[in-house]
Amino acid sequence: MSVANQVKALKIPGVHVSSETRRQYPDGQVSAHVVGYTNLEEKGQEGIELAQNKMLTGEQGKRRVIRDRMGRIVEDDWLKEPSDGKDITLSIDSRLQFITMDALSKAVELHKAKAGVILLTATVYLKPSGLRSIETEVFDKRRNRALTDVFEPGSAMKPFAVAKGIDTGVVTPDTKIDTSPGKLTIGNRTISDTHNYGLISVRQVIAKSSNIGTTKISLKMDREVMYQMYRDLGFGTAPHIGFPGAASGILRDGKTWQPIEQATISYGHGVAVSLVQLVRAYTAFARNGDVIPLTLFKTDKAAQGVQVYKPKTAHEMRGMMMGTVEVGGTAVRAQVPGYSVAGKTGTAYKLENGRYVHRYVADFIGIAPATNPRVIVAVVVDDPREAGHVGGVVAAPVFSQITESVLRIMHVAPDRPDTLQGLVFAKEGGAKPGVVLAGGHKQQ
Repeated sequence: MSVANQVKALKIPGVHVSSETRRQYPDGQVSAHVVGYTNLEEKGQEGIELAQNKMLTGEQGKRRVIRDRMGRIVEDDWLKEPSDGKDITLSIDSRLQFITMDALSKAVELHKAKAGVILLTATVYLKPSGLRSIETEVFDKRRNRALTDVFEPGSAMKPFAVAKGIDTGVVTPDTKIDTSPGKLTIGNRTISDTHNYGLISVRQVIAKSSNIGTTKISLKMDREVMYQMYRDLGFGTAPHIGFPGAASGILRDGKTWQPIEQATISYGHGVAVSLVQLVRAYTAFARNGDVIPLTLFKTDKAAQGVQVYKPKTAHEMRGMMMGTVEVGGTAVRAQVPGYSVAGKTGTAYKLENGRYVHRYVADFIGIAPATNPRVIVAVVVDDPREAGHVGGVVAAPVFSQITESVLRIMHVAPDRPDTLQGLVFAKEGGAKPGVVLAGGHKQQ
């Protein structure tokens, strides 16, 4: 006999017993940051539970009851019929959620990092199949960093400006850019690369992640043309994804840009974005230059997108980003056995009390297979303190691990079988097309 029943049996005056329901979460922490939670009154406090609280709860009914003097009901009419809460089906896949959580948890532990984030969505349907956020501090554990937090993305922004340069005809992939002597002064500010790359092609600007090369390309364009491109990509506006607290980020009006701002924004500084915004923008390269809205809810309706680049430009940029994972690029560790990969590293200094400090956010965003995109994967590790700190070392290996597993689950045929080295593919099950993503910061 439970303690509650024992107390009830005592029939103590003033002590009453009431029944309460308790919500169960079968997937536990695997989907915790997406589903959210309720309070004791079953009211949503975070995540989808909060965003869709009214739909999940339903509505109480109202009755008009007339009783006689003996308390008996003699007339009972419904003024408003009660309605049950409705079911909501999300687009996330629990198997992919587990894969991303496992890989991200190990990376955060390996690098003694503060936090990490992963977002998984499809290039075809553009539905996030996985949203993971791992924190090492209890204070931060309830929010989903992929949607609520913003950061300076660093070099992950470079492909956008370079692609616009190609799109508008100011450069081609083979145009030579002089980056000597590895430094460039604009006003009273000096921009530098990690090495003096000398005279390099636009393709190499992306592969080597040159700040100077990206800056020279961006300054060839009208600042308002660049600003409108970033707006069309979704930066500076909160995404309508059906999740509470989705951040709008920071993107200053292009009319006010000085040359140094136009330069720094092109390589990911002086601008703040959320991971969801960054991933959505990369769909332009995974598709035909068009950006499609993301949704957390399962739907059969085709989304209407915005054409940002010409299809040819998007395909050329994807080809250029393949150089990032090849020998001489910044993310050789992002290679996936059996598949081609196009992507970009990012490593940004953290901003504390208005000043940049020698602490970092490392990221890698990739598209696979590059020849026929099915997934986009973004990996962000916040404040790695051991075993490296740049995106190519910290985030790229996580991308490789997750992408390999996801493509196998999805039964995506290898487009580079010569690099398989004995991989075995699952024969049963299978997930809908998805893209794995997690975010980060800096320049390489």
